[in-house]
Amino acid sequence: MKQVASARFGVTTEYLIHADELEIKIAQGAKPGEGGQLPAAKVTAYIAKLRHAVPNMALISPPPHHDIYSIEDLAQLIYDLRAVNPHARIGVKLVSSGSVGIIAAGVAKAGANVITISGYDGGTGASPLTSIKNTGIPWEIGLYEAHCALVRTGLRGRVRLRVDGGFKFARDVIFGALLGAEEFGFGTAALLAVGCVMARQCHLNTCPVGIATQDEKLRARFSGTPEMVESYFRSVAVEVRELLAGMGACSIDEIVGSVDRLRPRNAQAERALGYLLEPIERVPQLACRQESDTSLHLRLNRFVNGLEHLADHPHRFHIANCDRAIGAHLSGEVLRRLGPSPALPVSMDYEFVGSAGQSFGAFLIAGINFRLTGEANDYVGKGLSGGAISISAGTESSQRGDVLVGNTVLYGATAGELYVAGRAGERFGVRNSGALAVVEGVGQHGCEYMTAGVVVILGPAGTNLGAGMTGGLAYLLRDSVAGDGYNHQSVRMVPLEVREELWLRRVLQKHLRLTGSPRAARLLSSDAALPLLRVEPLHRPCSIAETWSGSLKRLRGDSVVPMESPQIVSPELAIMLR
Repeated sequence: MKQVASARFGVTTEYLIHADELEIKIAQGAKPGEGGQLPAAKVTAYIAKLRHAVPNMALISPPPHHDIYSIEDLAQLIYDLRAVNPHARIGVKLVSSGSVGIIAAGVAKAGANVITISGYDGGTGASPLTSIKNTGIPWEIGLYEAHCALVRTGLRGRVRLRVDGGFKFARDVIFGALLGAEEFGFGTAALLAVGCVMARQCHLNTCPVGIATQDEKLRARFSGTPEMVESYFRSVAVEVRELLAGMGACSIDEIVGSVDRLRPRNAQAERALGYLLEPIERVPQLACRQESDTSLHLRLNRFVNGLEHLADHPHRFHIANCDRAIGAHLSGEVLRRLGPSPALPVSMDYEFVGSAGQSFGAFLIAGINFRLTGEANDYVGKGLSGGAISISAGTESSQRGDVLVGNTVLYGATAGELYVAGRAGERFGVRNSGALAVVEGVGQHGCEYMTAGVVVILGPAGTNLGAGMTGGLAYLLRDSVAGDGYNHQSVRMVPLEVREELWLRRVLQKHLRLTGSPRAARLLSSDAALPLLRVEPLHRPCSIAETWSGSLKRLRGDSVVPMESPQIVSPELAIMLR
């Protein structure tokens, strides 16, 4: 099972296709509603490479509300994940809280296969005390409410319920089943089985038994083995069988939701929790409606089935709003059949005309290039994994400053390129971790939580630019942002260096070639210096040359101003620019 939180670190197409279950982590019991946190001391060079970040910089994953504002947004994410990996179960993790049953019913309608109810207890001790205290409620209450809501709405047959939150004994499993769960999550107990002493130092990188640490000296102390965990779970399973036999049941499935088998311990418990024992009024189960693929999906699938004919390019299609997540299934299937993207025998070019639906080019892998003449909805290039996307709607559209792409574009991208000859909506490039993008205007909260990559903005930018930005670079016109338009606590604005002019002109040349942007043409035709400023983190983690090196690797072959002073950059960059 692999998790997909809000732009979770390092989520690539290859990461997604190698999973039997994908869990969307909307919240966790210890700190519901907060993004994940990784202290700077734990971001070693190895961890930074896996997370597409830079060493010794704190990592904060965006809160869920950045990409999931409603059940419809969640349904779109489930649709995207199912497109890229149709063989995996899709789960959603919720926190035990008031009215969680209503949310669970919406999650079931959104198409999830598994719903996890997480209690306030348990966890690994990595959360700060301010997040642990006074958050969440016991899993028993949230689980029962979710089970009741699903039964009463006729949705219980669509999903399986999982529960976690400090599970240790067989008795916990039996109680969970009686309150409606079919699956059970063990975390803390499994850690204890391999030697965890609950020192509560996970976030300090000083785990005394070598489990939650990257310190090699401490890791040498770890003496756990897989057999320890196996022995623990076998013991729990034996005890569960004994308890089931005592109840006259042969399996867990026979007792799921059987609250009539429970009795209050005393009068006080009956007054406080008696409602948990009320019988549930069952209604007929609703049939599960599966969303069918559009004709465009089916036509693209034919190319996947005949990968030996990839050289027949380019391919042109008409696209409409109903065509969602175009490119996700194509990328996942190609990666499954041919292996990592460097194994692609030839570049795959596709041209589209019309209005693209949500998640156009999501999880697009290297070697696949999308060109759209028209406009696109939200989530363009979500999780971009090396592919290239260009979007334009004519020179007049660019001159007017039309909005061509929606909100949350390039969300969680790890590699690739995006060129838009128009404006984008809000939250552009949130958690960008390596992609290169050129856009002609963005809304509020652009480039939030960036850890790598380069974003060039050739137009107006909304407020709160660069909040939580710990890596990467952004460039924008001098008059694009007012004095308070960017986040002063995270980034600063500085003039360009000489070498950046060469890099930016090369990128603008490609933007002009792919989109015909008159803005890029105007900037390139001027003999004056580019009227751009660099937006960088207050504590820049790496050199400008290092940031640009990854973004220029796919630009080889494009024309560029000759390099006059190759010694000012690394030899690798000098070769690229020549």
